[in-house]
Amino acid sequence: METQHYKLVPAQSEIAWIGRKVTGAHNGTINILEGSLEFTNGALTGGEFIIDTRSISILDITDPQTNAQFAGHLASEDFFSSAKYPTARLLILYAEKKPGDLYSITGNLTIKGITHTVNFEAGIGRNEETLEASGKMLVNRTLYDMKFRSGNFFQNLGDTLIYNDFDLHIKFTAKAANIAVPA
Repeated sequence: METQHYKLVPAQSEIAWIGRKVTGAHNGTINILEGSLEFTNGALTGGEFIIDTRSISILDITDPQTNAQFAGHLASEDFFSSAKYPTARLLILYAEKKPGDLYSITGNLTIKGITHTVNFEAGIGRNEETLEASGKMLVNRTLYDMKFRSGNFFQNLGDTLIYNDFDLHIKFTAKAANIAVPA
């Protein structure tokens, strides 16, 4: 049985997020601190990613004061509680190979110390030295105690309602474990 490990290159990896509300959407990025993937006999068999919840950035708000205020709100207890929970974690439990470079992945996503199973598809291209992957995950924020302006918990929100689901578009590069990874 041949096992190959790949280590994430943080400078070449990120998560783009999109959150939607009745009157529009906001988008930004969040950094991945570290991560790894494991392949056994050529198939993805596991992995783990640590996400820096303190790195949340907003790309669509250009006014510096409004941007900082919104970033602070996302870091607050209404959303990620970044001071108390500075990291989130994705642990890959199972991956099923699909046609081409596509995988159907099942994992545990932990945000704010709360863990739920997630399913998503990712494209993974690799060779002996490098791996590149991208995927999209839909996350229900209310499962992680992010209830602010959720229609499930508050009534009469009108156009201030924030939808429960947000998108995470994950894109990363990793190097084989026997190759030095730049910071």
